[in-house]
Amino acid sequence: MILALSHITKAFLEDIVIKDATFHIEDHERAALVGNNGAGKTTLFRIISGAMEPDSGDLVFAKDRTMGYLSQHTELLSDRTVFDEVMSIRRDLLDLEQGMRELERLISGAKGEELEALVKRHSAMQDRFDEENGYALESEVTGVLRGLGFTEREFGLPVQALSGGEKTRIALGKLLLLKPDLLLLDEPTNHLDINATAWLETYLQGYPGAVFIISHDRYFLDKLVSKVIDLTQGVCYSYSGNYTAFTGKKKAVWEAKLREYEKQQREIRRQEAIIERFRRYNTEEYYVKAKSREKLLSHMERIEKPTEEDNEMKLRLVPNVLSGNDVLSIRGLGKGFGSRTLFSDANIEIRRGERVAVIGDNGTGKSTLLKLIMGREEPDSGEIETGAKVFIGYFDQEHQTLSPEKTLFSEISDEYPLMNNTAIRNMLAAFLFTGDDVYKLVGDLSGGEQGRLSLAKIMLSDVNFLILDEPTNHLDMTSKEILENALVSYEGTLLYVSHDRYFINATATRIIELYHRKFLIYPGNYDYYLEKKDLMHALADQDMDRQEAGKKEGKELFLQKKAEEARKRKSENDIRKLEDEISAIEEKIRAIDDAFSRPENATDSKKLTELTQDRKNLSDLLDQKYLLWEQLV
Repeated sequence: MILALSHITKAFLEDIVIKDATFHIEDHERAALVGNNGAGKTTLFRIISGAMEPDSGDLVFAKDRTMGYLSQHTELLSDRTVFDEVMSIRRDLLDLEQGMRELERLISGAKGEELEALVKRHSAMQDRFDEENGYALESEVTGVLRGLGFTEREFGLPVQALSGGEKTRIALGKLLLLKPDLLLLDEPTNHLDINATAWLETYLQGYPGAVFIISHDRYFLDKLVSKVIDLTQGVCYSYSGNYTAFTGKKKAVWEAKLREYEKQQREIRRQEAIIERFRRYNTEEYYVKAKSREKLLSHMERIEKPTEEDNEMKLRLVPNVLSGNDVLSIRGLGKGFGSRTLFSDANIEIRRGERVAVIGDNGTGKSTLLKLIMGREEPDSGEIETGAKVFIGYFDQEHQTLSPEKTLFSEISDEYPLMNNTAIRNMLAAFLFTGDDVYKLVGDLSGGEQGRLSLAKIMLSDVNFLILDEPTNHLDMTSKEILENALVSYEGTLLYVSHDRYFINATATRIIELYHRKFLIYPGNYDYYLEKKDLMHALADQDMDRQEAGKKEGKELFLQKKAEEARKRKSENDIRKLEDEISAIEEKIRAIDDAFSRPENATDSKKLTELTQDRKNLSDLLDQKYLLWEQLV
C-alpha cells in the first residue's frame, strides 16, 4: 500500500466539502477519483499532495516513496525551449554528465595517484549514469513530447510563447519523465487530442508506479483504471473495476439503499400506527406500552433517503419541423490560411437522422469546417448546400447568443415563454444550475458556465440540425450522460466536433476523420473507427504519395534524375546498387525514429539505449555511403 486516507474532512467556513474520505491506493494500482463538478475532488488531491491541510483525519504515505502532482492549471515560468524545459526535470542526470566531462578533462592532464583517484571517481559516476539510463534521456524526452502531441518543429519554441494548455502538456511530460512512485493527475487529458490521449492511456498502462486520476474522460478511465473512488456528498465510496463497472455497481448500491430506506419507513409507519392505537385505549397498561414503543422508535438508527440520481432526469428533444432527407451537401470544399492548407476537395453528404462526429488532431481544421457550414468563414473553393426545411442550431465556445444582463432563469423564460417554472428549472439542473444558481446574472458566469447555458438553450430550440463544437466541455459525467441520452433519441440530425471518445462511441452513427488534409469516412461509432483506422490511413497515405509524386519532385525523384545524368560517365549498375543501400539505411533510420515515440518504448530505458546506438551507427554508415555516392556521380 502506497497511500491510505482515514476519515479526512475539510470545510471552507460553513461549507463542508469533504465529510469522510477513507480509502487506500495499492502499489502499481490505477485508480480514479470521480464525482460531480464541485464535489471536492481537486481539494482532496491538494490534501494528498500536501498543498492543503485537512481539518481532521489521517493521511499515510509510504516511507521513502515519491509523489508527483499535475494540477489542472499550471503556471510555468521559464526562458527555456520546450525540449530544454522537459529535459531540465532530470537536472540530476544533466549535472552528472557535465561532471563526467569535467573529470575527463582533468584526467587527460593527470598522472600517478591523482590520475588513479580521478579515474575511480569517473567510474563511479559512469556506473550511476548507466543505471539511470542517462544516454537514452534525449530519446526518451523526444518520445514523450511526440506522444503528447508536440511536433519536432515545436521542440525549439520558447515556453513563454505557449498557451496555458500547451504549458500543462509540458508539465505532464516532465512528470512522466520524473517517474514518481505515485502519480496524481488532475484532468490530464483536458488539453490532449484523441491521438495524444490514446498515447497517454497506453503509457500509463505500462507505468511502473501507482496512478491516481481525476478525469471526466470515461473512455480513458474504462481503458486504464481498476478501481473507482466516488466522492458523493463529501463521502468516498470505493468500487472495484473500470468506469463502466462502477456505474452499474453504483446504481445497484443506490437501489439497495433505497429499498432499505423504504423498508424502514414502512416499519416506522407501522409502529406509529400501533402507538396511536394504544393511545386511543386510554388505559394505564396501553399508555405504558405506547411509551415503550415510542422510546424504541426514538432510538432507531434512521436510514437516510439516498439522493435521487441526477441521471434519471430525461431530456427529450423533438424538432417541430421534419427536414428533407438530404440535410447537408458539401462538394469540392477547400480552406487554408496563408500558405497552410487545412483541407481540399472535401465531399460530404449528411442525411436526416444521422449523428456524425468530426475528429482529428488539434489544429487540423475541424472547428473551421463547422464555421464554414455556418457561414462564419468563407471557403477558398467548393460549395455548401443545406436541404429543404433544414433549420440549424449552432453551439461554439464563444456563446454569442447570451444576454449578460439577464438571469439564467430569464434567459430561458424570455426565449421560451410557454415553458413553466418546473420545466425551466429541470432543464437548467440538467446542465448543473440548481437552487439559487438560476437567479445569477449571465454576465457573472465563467466561460464554462456560459457554455453550459448556451447548450441548454440550443437543446430547447426548434432546430432540426444541431451543429455542436465540443459540447461536453465543462460538463461533469452525469450531465454528459443526460446529454448523450437526449442526443441518441433526438429525431433530428447531428453534426459535432468532440475529443470525448466515450461520448462519440455512445452517440455517433458515422465518423468523419480529418487526416492529412483529407476527410476519411467511417460508417460506425468510435469502436468501429479504431478497428478500421489503420487500414484507412494506409490507403490515404498511398493515395497521398501518388499525388505528391505527380505534383513535385521529392528526394527520391531528385536522386533518380542525378542517376540519369551519371549514366553518361559511370557504371549504371554500381550507382543503382549504392542508391538502394542508401534507401535501405534511410528506411531503417525512419523505423528507429518511429520506434522512439511508441508508448511501449518510452518507459523501456534499455530499449531506448539500443535504439540510440543503432541510429548513431546507421547515421555514420549513411554519411559514408553519401560520400561514395558523390564521388561516383
